[in-house]
Amino acid sequence: MTDIFNNPILCKNCNKLMRQVLISRNGFNLRALKCEKCGEVIVHPIDKQEYENFMRLKNKEFEVKMRMVGNSYAVSIPREIVNFMQEQEKMIDNMVKLSFDDMGKVSLNFHSGENSRVIKSKSIRIVKNNKPVLEARQFYDSAHPERSQTKVFKAGNKVKVEDEDER
Repeated sequence: MTDIFNNPILCKNCNKLMRQVLISRNGFNLRALKCEKCGEVIVHPIDKQEYENFMRLKNKEFEVKMRMVGNSYAVSIPREIVNFMQEQEKMIDNMVKLSFDDMGKVSLNFHSGENSRVIKSKSIRIVKNNKPVLEARQFYDSAHPERSQTKVFKAGNKVKVEDEDER
């Protein structure tokens, strides 16, 4: 069966030819068509459905048991999550990376090839009377944990830089 996105598609608003683009959301690359003139975007229906399934699972909280297996602990991963991962990558028998993110938070990375790398950035802003008062930025790089840092800014000026290793 041929994909309709492989054919020229005209914008419904301005009747101009739409061009193929990739839209990145939460690590997903969604195939889409975009009109250069009016900005109309059409996301590929299969990609949109996969993304919606991911968001449904992401927003769902699972209660799982932790068990002692030899000298280690094992946590069961719900079949719903494993089935989704199998659909995405067919990676069920591969090794995964486990990391201790924050106090009380552990993460599993199913993309655990030799070149895998987790980069996270978090920003918190405190606003008073619609004006920024304080902002904290946190950066984490799994490939170079020594570069992980937290920066605090006050009203647009840097106040303090704190390395993650010092905390």
